[in-house]
Amino acid sequence: MAQTESGTAQVVITSLNQKTGVRTTETGELQVNVSPKDAQTIKKRGWVRYSDFGTRADGKTDDMAAIAGAHAFANQQGLPVKADKGATYYIGGKERTAVVRTDTDFGTAAFIIDDTDVQNRNASVFLVSSSLQPFPVQGITSLKRNQEKIDAVLPGPCLITVTNANVKRYIRFGLNQNNGAAQTDIFMVDKTGRVDMNAPIIWDFDQITAISALPIDEKPLTITGGRFTTIANQAESKYTYYNRNIAVKRSNVVVDGLEHRITGEGDHGAPYGGFLNISDCAYVTVRNTILTGHKTYSTIGAAGKPVSMGSYDISANRALNVSFINCRQTNDINDRTYWGILGSNYCKNMLYDGCVFSRFDAHMGVANATIRNSTLGHMGINAIGSGTLTVENSTIRGNTLVNLRSDYGSTWQGEFVIRNCVFVPAGGRPTTASLIGGSYSGQHDFGYIAYMPERILIENLRIDDTNHPENYQGPAIFANFNPQMIDDSYKEQFPYVITKEVILKNVTTTSGKPLRISDNAYMFRHVKVRSE
Repeated sequence: MAQTESGTAQVVITSLNQKTGVRTTETGELQVNVSPKDAQTIKKRGWVRYSDFGTRADGKTDDMAAIAGAHAFANQQGLPVKADKGATYYIGGKERTAVVRTDTDFGTAAFIIDDTDVQNRNASVFLVSSSLQPFPVQGITSLKRNQEKIDAVLPGPCLITVTNANVKRYIRFGLNQNNGAAQTDIFMVDKTGRVDMNAPIIWDFDQITAISALPIDEKPLTITGGRFTTIANQAESKYTYYNRNIAVKRSNVVVDGLEHRITGEGDHGAPYGGFLNISDCAYVTVRNTILTGHKTYSTIGAAGKPVSMGSYDISANRALNVSFINCRQTNDINDRTYWGILGSNYCKNMLYDGCVFSRFDAHMGVANATIRNSTLGHMGINAIGSGTLTVENSTIRGNTLVNLRSDYGSTWQGEFVIRNCVFVPAGGRPTTASLIGGSYSGQHDFGYIAYMPERILIENLRIDDTNHPENYQGPAIFANFNPQMIDDSYKEQFPYVITKEVILKNVTTTSGKPLRISDNAYMFRHVKVRSE
């Protein structure tokens, strides 16, 4: 049986009457032989062990080929995989990805991933994938925002990915400026084409240049345990992201009890694209998991000036219904030498519940996000997007309670609901606090109309502004989004749609100073603020 996957070399499985083991050919093909006797033993036992395929588990010998071979056989037979108790597996820099299609229990085993000399920095170590294949969808030439049904008959529930390459969105502004990305969307439909309106279509598509359907795996796949340590790369500090990770590209996956640590970070290095990298899928839950923030390095950005590089231990792209439950990170969430732990693009329905992380972040839009029972550190909540952003029963230690990312137009088309929270501005350093941060000049085309949340409800919020500067006037609801807009002589080329209503219920400050609208009273003059 030959098994191939995008970004992985071919695997050939044989059952010759020879010793069970793996070998790599000169072309990189992995040849796995399982003797009939061993195959019978493994099937009778009911699961595959890495040691069945010759892992040394001494923490020094590269075990990656044997690990990949074990998963290939498990996938062929539909058997779960279990790491050997107490084992330490060393994974060197050779290009090899283990494709995971069955339940896997890493248990208490340790995995050392050595990134100091890597053949292909984009090759995942483990790829959790589906045996279901995407296929093109015929006959759909346009779509409307919030459309409830598409004209398609499908084999079952599917993820639909759609692109209009002739329209650019998210035209980034600032030190990492760019020309934007093709308009794209991802949404779920049932077999009759009915759209899941909890994750709606967010753009009008007057034209469609590509549309495909990926069937959703309905049986859950579970990844449990594992103590992973990355020996960090020593590459030049530039935007050459390393993706030596666990990539999840299958719907309906639970990751439970995994730990990831990092060692060997020096005074330079290339950034990371996420040890858990979740993309093109739906219903992924990460729980009881410990991750690590990466050291922040700087480089010269697209605008020709020095810029800090985002480096992530979690990333999510084109993913729906992604939840992080009872997760935390090993390093101090308030240590500003480490970058924020999450980056995401094109996601819908993201959840933090019971998490202690340095930040929540949505770059190129999130549709609906919820943060509850959590503590967020020095980078706080950064988001642009649509729908409802809900923050409940949480402590936020960022510079603002919610920062609307200015590089993407500080846009949120929808509403904010903030309940039962504590806000510690700038983690307790002296600062003039504002709840909603961002900036917008009105002179840059982001590829869309930029909105502020239409309605903001803030209920039972305690603002810990004990440590404030002299002449402090009290916290502001809105930061000064445009210091130049102080009267009607300022003309926005691309007008900003300002918040209509703010509802305040039981908002208190430790300084005793009352909440103000903004340092820029003119810009927010039409906002209705109701205190109840």
